[in-house]
Amino acid sequence: MYGKWRWVWGFGVSLAIYCTASVSGAHLNPAVTVAFALLRGFPWAWVVPYAIAQLLGAVLAGCVVAASFWPFLLRFEAERGLQRGAPGSEAVAMVFGEYFPNPALFGTGAAAQALVSPLAATLVEGFGTAVLAFVIFALTDPGNRAAPKANLAPFFIGFTVAVLISLFAPITQAGWNPARDLGPRLVAFALGWGEIAIPGPRWGFLAYIAGPLLGAPLGGWLYGALLGTRTTTGKLPGEHHDWIGNGKGKRTGGIQRQAAGTISLYRQLGAVTDGGGAVALGRRTVV
Repeated sequence: MYGKWRWVWGFGVSLAIYCTASVSGAHLNPAVTVAFALLRGFPWAWVVPYAIAQLLGAVLAGCVVAASFWPFLLRFEAERGLQRGAPGSEAVAMVFGEYFPNPALFGTGAAAQALVSPLAATLVEGFGTAVLAFVIFALTDPGNRAAPKANLAPFFIGFTVAVLISLFAPITQAGWNPARDLGPRLVAFALGWGEIAIPGPRWGFLAYIAGPLLGAPLGGWLYGALLGTRTTTGKLPGEHHDWIGNGKGKRTGGIQRQAAGTISLYRQLGAVTDGGGAVALGRRTVV
């Protein structure tokens, strides 16, 4: 199953980045947003609004899933004699939030739960998110000469997600994103899964929040410590961080690049605006 669908997830992430990078920098993951605030100068004042938007988007996605597949979920429950909100109903609730180990592969009984502890699930989610953040920081480092061009970075970020799903989906369903898990869980909770959704068996939903929020900053920090091209001041060569005007009487956060060409503003959010007002994907796109 995951051999087929992992690529759908990967391309889905890539498409989302391509669609939103020029507007918001494609901040789709609150864990990565926190990592960029800690390590790349993303404004802390924007972290909470972004996290709220990310969570609301995930809730909306959960509602779309419920509306689209509801008859099929009802049939699945009926065929397997599952009572919504009772132990075992994770087999249906997993279309909204993640569970460990993967209920579709190992079931939901005590023997399955013995395979993966809450701590192990948290560590797996933290490790996977750290790898994702490491790759994102590498791909969005303007000083990394080996990185692909900006318009290819979203593809490789999505490819990284697909690879991580291939490896770890059997263990934790491979969340890597607190909003992606919590938002649909709230929908499942409201639709009758109750404690199976939140907090989940063994308070499992915490693994999908704590793991990524710890892992993403760690992965970003490891990239900077081991391979990053930043100077000792934390700034890239030829850049200075400042609050600068956007030419319309407003002040916006950004990075003024000291480089040849027509680029006038390289916004921290990931958009590059040239002198003619055209917008293209930037190297600070994040997921």
